[in-house]
Amino acid sequence: MAETPPHENGTRARDHEPDRPGHLRDRVGAYVALTKPRIIELLLVTTIPTMFLAERGLPDVWLVLATLVGGAFAAGSANAFNCYYDRDIDALMSRTKRRPLVTGEISPRNGLIFATALGVVSLVWFAFLVNPFSAWLTFAAIALYVVFYTMILKRRTSQNIVWGGVAGCMPVFIGWAAVTGSLSWAPVALFGVIFFWTPPHYWPLSVKFKKDYAAAGVPMLPVVASDRRVAVEMVVYTVAMVACSFALVPLAGMTWVYTTVAAVLALWFGWHTWLLLDHARHGRPRAGKIAMNVFHASITYLTVLFVAVAVDVFLPF
Repeated sequence: MAETPPHENGTRARDHEPDRPGHLRDRVGAYVALTKPRIIELLLVTTIPTMFLAERGLPDVWLVLATLVGGAFAAGSANAFNCYYDRDIDALMSRTKRRPLVTGEISPRNGLIFATALGVVSLVWFAFLVNPFSAWLTFAAIALYVVFYTMILKRRTSQNIVWGGVAGCMPVFIGWAAVTGSLSWAPVALFGVIFFWTPPHYWPLSVKFKKDYAAAGVPMLPVVASDRRVAVEMVVYTVAMVACSFALVPLAGMTWVYTTVAAVLALWFGWHTWLLLDHARHGRPRAGKIAMNVFHASITYLTVLFVAVAVDVFLPF
């Protein structure tokens, strides 16, 4: 029988240990950290403008709140499941070694119960307070992230974040379905924007923490490929992302305001990815810093683009 790696022994030994004692505020903070709030914030940023676009105005406020709360529960569940399953490799990476399931602030058993409870609540919430179709889409989003990405792709292929990123695109479908009870080509275009945005958003982070991923045996593209290949693929995905952003114009009847913002953002973010490619192609120093500039720029790009979607809906021309 193959020998179990030491870090797995340590993880398994703690599987049934109770949470470490501590102040209530610290305990609550640990459970909140398990949901990865920053990721949830970015997901919700794409949901509200999509709902505005679906309604062609301001949807019912209670519907918006119900969708946001349910979406936060669903994303928190998926992220908590991810922390549970990845606690062995999280212990090996400096970026993740302080997560509650690694430090013992939360026991794996309680973490799994917490993730399951959040997921069940989110599905029931959507089914009864939004609509059944959005509940099914929410179930698909959780399954895609937990099973398709975390359990199947992440440790097996360098394209993990590409196809696994489908889960991160689901909030636009959920937001659209919450308002209309159906889907159309406009949310498909927004889905495409986020799908092609994911690699140039996440790979720069992987460049910075390349040694961590290598130590944990996770084949992120920057670990197994040259910096030049990573940069080239980021440029290609950026072009596809921009194409989807412009496809929204005829599909949703966007005005010149959104079109102008999309064009400016395309040039601005495209310049960042091209600069990274130029550094990689010539083997120049500071590639890590340039990569993180792309990472931060990607967040700004997506946020401003979706704000433009929301604002455009209310313009009289």
